Amino acid sequence: MRASDLVPRVCLTLAHLNRVVYFVCDTVLWGRSVGLAPGVDQEKWRLWAARHYCCSLVLSLLRDLYEVSLRMQQAAQDRAAGGKSPSQEPLGYSVADEETEWLQSFLLLLFRSLRKHPPLLLDTVKNLGDILIPLDQLGIYKSHPGVIGLCGLVSSLVGAVTVAWPHLRLKTP
Repeated sequence: MRASDLVPRVCLTLAHLNRVVYFVCDTVLWGRSVGLAPGVDQEKWRLWAARHYCCSLVLSLLRDLYEVSLRMQQAAQDRAAGGKSPSQEPLGYSVADEETEWLQSFLLLLFRSLRKHPPLLLDTVKNLGDILIPLDQLGIYKSHPGVIGLCGLVSSLVGAVTVAWPHLRLKTP
């Protein structure tokens, strides 16, 4: 709610609210597993938990993508202000070359933008790793358990890095 920009403020607020509902569902499921609430419909609560976790991650990814787009715009403006002109077209230039050149330019700009902002890169990687879990549980995108485990491991390692080095945690502007 303290974010100055509207998009991160809305995305983060809704993501946190969905995460709260996810934790409530997870607590109810825990209560059932230890015998405190034996009458709870476990499948229904698991589905609700997965939906809210997925929604929270999608909103966090939207925020990350918004931040990435802002960083890419800034990098493109900085590059344009530097006065670097596009290279001369080589002989035999074709439309196919133009399409691959556009993709290469986009990927290079993305790489440069994320290289200058490691917290944004780490947060994006963490959220991308986490999103496969609820997508698999909801049946939206079925993945091999090994892939889900690997993505969970990467997400956990990124989370541990941001705890060990707090300056690498993505902060709200």
